[in-house]
Amino acid sequence: MNYAKELILYKVSAQEEIFKDFTWILTHYDIQDHKKKEDLRSLCYETLHRLIEVSASHGFQGNLWHNYLTFLIVNHENAYSTACEMKGMVEGSINDFALHDFQLFKELFEKNLMEVAHGLDVPVLAAILDYRRVEEHSKVFNTRIRDSIVALSARLEQTETVEGFQLQVTDFYRNFGVGKLGLHKAFRMGHTEAGPQIIPITNIAHVGLNDLVGYEIAKEKLIANTEAFVKGKKANNCLLFGDAGTGKSTSIKAIVNQYYARGLRMIEVYKHQFQDLNWLIGQIKNRNYKFIIYMDDLSFEDFEIEYKYLKAVIEGGLERKPENVLIYATSNRRHLVREKFSDKEERQDDLHKNDTVQEKLSLVARFGVKIYFGSPSPQEFKEIVIRLAKKHGIESNTETLLAEANKWELNHGGLSGRCAQQFIDYLLGQE
Repeated sequence: MNYAKELILYKVSAQEEIFKDFTWILTHYDIQDHKKKEDLRSLCYETLHRLIEVSASHGFQGNLWHNYLTFLIVNHENAYSTACEMKGMVEGSINDFALHDFQLFKELFEKNLMEVAHGLDVPVLAAILDYRRVEEHSKVFNTRIRDSIVALSARLEQTETVEGFQLQVTDFYRNFGVGKLGLHKAFRMGHTEAGPQIIPITNIAHVGLNDLVGYEIAKEKLIANTEAFVKGKKANNCLLFGDAGTGKSTSIKAIVNQYYARGLRMIEVYKHQFQDLNWLIGQIKNRNYKFIIYMDDLSFEDFEIEYKYLKAVIEGGLERKPENVLIYATSNRRHLVREKFSDKEERQDDLHKNDTVQEKLSLVARFGVKIYFGSPSPQEFKEIVIRLAKKHGIESNTETLLAEANKWELNHGGLSGRCAQQFIDYLLGQE
């Protein structure tokens, strides 16, 4: 049997050589021809090498073959898996095709690898049945997702029927999603020779809004807008502006951490990538998730025209922005575009200059929610320092701690949450 060719929904890509080679080994290991058996042994060793490399990079453990199969299933975006994400079991004839494929996967789960090891005289093959990873944390893969995949793999091993197999997979789709957009919470845009790409961020900071001291009104506005968005209600694009180091970016990271389980995803886009925004929206507009396109430290100089791409995407293009997409941006500039006193003088000299200025300023008008983050007062700065010191277990006399913090801020940029964090990092480095 050629499993790769008989799959219908879960077609295996040409890059998945591990699947094609290992399934070939599983179905031909008992061949009697001596030369062909030697070729199979060589292929087995090569496939083991690739399987271990994938498992090491993703942090898998247990039955590596089952982990790998599970990894393929949860990452495969097809008509069935995308229909089930965030919704669970669906009705219709698609289930017949899904059951057909799950029957094939179940057969692969049930293959006796010890027989294969004996038949090919490759005893080391048995080591992948109960593999123990070297490091606790994978450097290139999200540990939460890794643990979920390993746990699903173990459950699939125990299923007795193909219907039970399908139920386990579908429950995973409902709870975690499918593919990179479902499994990961944050992404960035990349660009290769093949064109733009959406790349998962595997090591996002695990911050919460409670970690940001003060700014209660600002946080309430941000939560209210995001809550409406996640619930499928009307919500606005959001601009967080104000002084540097006041927690604007931290608030955005905290939002995606807080609402990830409810289907919120975030994609970071830089200014030079705005020309790919229409491509990006085309990739995410029909998915069962809510997407925030995140633009950090957004501002434009006089000579920059990228803001025109952004204006067209937010509002004004022929294609309406999808309901499952919002834009959140942070900036130190209230109007995003640099303003000069000379702009007023030029407008007095030339009426057409007013049109130019208004074109620049119209970008900020496309953000329905604007939230100000100002520098903390001296008392608020002290509260931030005390709270951060307590969080990191720094034991010090409060009066001494605050006196040192005041000295620090005078030489390191003034009152801000970022300055307070840098002071705490300095203290931690002295321990």
